[in-house]
Amino acid sequence: MLRAYRYRMYPTKNQEEMVNKHFGGCRYVYNWGLEYKVRTYYETGKSISRFALNKEITLLKQSEVWLKEINSQSLQGATLNLDNAFARFYREKKGFPHFKSKKNRVQSFNVPQNYKVDFNNNEIYLPKIGWVKTKLHRQFKGKTQTATISKTNTGKYYISILIDDEQSLPEKVKFNQKTTVGLDMGLTHFLITSNGVKVNNPRPLKTKLRKLKREQRKLSRKQKGSNNLNKQRIKVSKIHERIRNIREDFQHKLSKSIVCENLAIAIEKLNIKGMLRNHNLAQSISDVGWAGFIDKLKYKTEWYGKTLHQIGQFEPSSKICSNCGYPNCNLKLHHREWICPNCEKRHDRDVNAAVNIRDFALDKQNLISTVGTTEFKASLRNPQKWIQ
Repeated sequence: MLRAYRYRMYPTKNQEEMVNKHFGGCRYVYNWGLEYKVRTYYETGKSISRFALNKEITLLKQSEVWLKEINSQSLQGATLNLDNAFARFYREKKGFPHFKSKKNRVQSFNVPQNYKVDFNNNEIYLPKIGWVKTKLHRQFKGKTQTATISKTNTGKYYISILIDDEQSLPEKVKFNQKTTVGLDMGLTHFLITSNGVKVNNPRPLKTKLRKLKREQRKLSRKQKGSNNLNKQRIKVSKIHERIRNIREDFQHKLSKSIVCENLAIAIEKLNIKGMLRNHNLAQSISDVGWAGFIDKLKYKTEWYGKTLHQIGQFEPSSKICSNCGYPNCNLKLHHREWICPNCEKRHDRDVNAAVNIRDFALDKQNLISTVGTTEFKASLRNPQKWIQ
């Protein structure tokens, strides 16, 4: 099983210069390879492979002598990234690869091998750079794979080391209705569980928005190309970084607690891109970060042998009574509580939706006997069945 460990690096000024040269060299080779592949395809109608590009790098070094100062394997890693970008374009339709810019928010390069990690002295050896002081706050065991060195927009350096611990993913544990939890995502509350637990939304962007606007106004008044502009840009970037760190820390802690406390998790598929078209809620939806939280649930359930169910986005989870199945077709968005006319049970809208999400997921797994999603949809088309 592959895992990545990320550490903060503290290079000296000379090492910073070499690291920045690696950023520029790998970016240059990536752009050169992209231009070479496009030109070759238009001239010959054939695509050139990554291995052919690696041979051309040797000739490129004769004209661009400064590339000899950079680790050759890192330059070959740039062509590998280019090859992967084209693979995503053809197979996953992710968009045609574009040229990289030194103004990108994050700069990075790969070190496939020949790097060393010294946990005793808190140092990492990088080819052509040397031993770099690193905060090795946790140790790892296993075979080291590719290491990626990156620089954030605030000037911080990090290294991410990919480790193969030579262990397979655990088998999925068996679950039932009692050990399964349904999650309903929201804005007022980050999520609501089928057990009735409501987790507050930290709203990291909203809490920092006033300060962010003030610093952005200062940035707009700085003279272009001045040192004060760069200093103020870093201040704005640090606010954005703080917002991202708060959101990531909250989601990591919450996702792990949910995965560890339950054997199975049921969630609803969300059309986030469609919801972002609502300009009244777009900022709040972006602030809550549903997509990142769902991604964390997916890989953490794999790590711990748990199961994640995801029902369709058109399942009527809010308008169905979780007790008897009565369809409340007149339920509006501002109705937070309602009483079922059929069984007279009082429902909290979000808790009722979480319970239905859990039951829909288990019904598809044939683990519980419910009215069924098909009959739920049919009842929405024929509500008179329940009135009689």
